[in-house]
Amino acid sequence: MSQYKTRQQKRMRRHMRIRKKIQGTAERPRLCVSITASNIYVQVIDDDKGQTICSTSTLDSAFKATESKANTAGAAVLGKMIAEKALANDVTNCVFDRSGFKFHGRVKAIADAARENGLKI
Repeated sequence: MSQYKTRQQKRMRRHMRIRKKIQGTAERPRLCVSITASNIYVQVIDDDKGQTICSTSTLDSAFKATESKANTAGAAVLGKMIAEKALANDVTNCVFDRSGFKFHGRVKAIADAARENGLKI
């Protein structure tokens, strides 16, 4: 492998390596985090059914009402929101899928906030 791969190609390799090991079930769905340049998306997915149980993002009206941005503080707000939605749908345990992003900054803030609000990751 060449050392001259793009950042996106490196992230996709990490993502595929992670997804080989992680799969969401009805008992422990997958908490998937996706980050773009301007937005953050979080969903709880049951891979057995191929169904999204609940989701939230920085584009959600409830998030916009908090007047937060797509930074680390906003990621903590998203973590709290997704934990509340998951608990409302009777989901208490999740498998965390960081989608090839490093467990740092916004990704870590989402996971920590979800744990603090009752979701077991």
